[in-house]
Amino acid sequence: MKQWLTELEQRHGLDRLTQRSRQCVIASFVILLLLVIYRGFLIQGDELDWRPIVAFVLPLVLFLPSIIGQRARGHAWLAFVSLLYVTQGVMLAAVPGQTWSGSLEALVSLLLFASCMAYARFRSRQQRQAGR
Repeated sequence: MKQWLTELEQRHGLDRLTQRSRQCVIASFVILLLLVIYRGFLIQGDELDWRPIVAFVLPLVLFLPSIIGQRARGHAWLAFVSLLYVTQGVMLAAVPGQTWSGSLEALVSLLLFASCMAYARFRSRQQRQAGR
C-alpha cells in the first residue's frame, strides 16, 4: 500500500493529490452534514425539537476549524469520527423505510473517511517537503 501511494504521489504530484483530496473532504462533509440534518427533521414528530439535530450535527461542526485551517491532524481525527456515522448509517439502513437514507449516510461517511485519511497523508507530506 505504501509503495502504491508513493507511486501515486510521483505520478500525479503531491500538490494535486492534496487539492483533490481536500475537495473530496469538503464535498463529502457538506453532503453528510445535510443528510444528518435532513434525517434529524425526519425523526421529528409534530413538535420541532432541535436537541436531536444538534446532537447529530455537533460532532461534525466541531471539526470545521480544522477543515478551514487545513490541518492534517484535524482531518485524521475527523476520519475516525466519521466512522461513527458509518455505523449509524448501517444501523439505520436496517430499519424498514430507512434503507436508502441509511445506506447513503454510510457511503458518504466512508467517502469522508477515505478522503480525510488521504488528505492527512498528502498534506503532512507536503508540509514536510516545504520544511526541508
